[in-house]
Amino acid sequence: MSEAETASVAEERKRVWKTPANVALCAFDDLADPSSRGFVLQIGEAFFHGFVVKKDGEIAGWVDRCPHAGFPIAMELDRYLSNDGSVILCGWHGAVFEPLTGACVGGPCAGGKLTPWPVQVVNGIVRTA
Repeated sequence: MSEAETASVAEERKRVWKTPANVALCAFDDLADPSSRGFVLQIGEAFFHGFVVKKDGEIAGWVDRCPHAGFPIAMELDRYLSNDGSVILCGWHGAVFEPLTGACVGGPCAGGKLTPWPVQVVNGIVRTA
């Protein structure tokens, strides 16, 4: 796909950066520890792109957008974490983030932070908060 075609698709597919509360995403126990999973939610005519990370029995949600260049973090579906699961790794430019705090600890946006996506576990289900 050319740059012009990609830009055209992006314009047609408007994005939002927040979600309504209490949307069921997945069962907490369906996520390995550590693991990550991406979600795309349609909100009216627009789409929200986010991902959750499970690490050390905790869950955190992040907007799927690198603070360095605005690209999605993963280049492959659900591949947000490094191979050993210790950090979130931006596949495009190598930025490295703490999984539960979103703090950028290396790469081109060191000192920056991922945008939080409020999620919580309610009765074993990961939901938007």
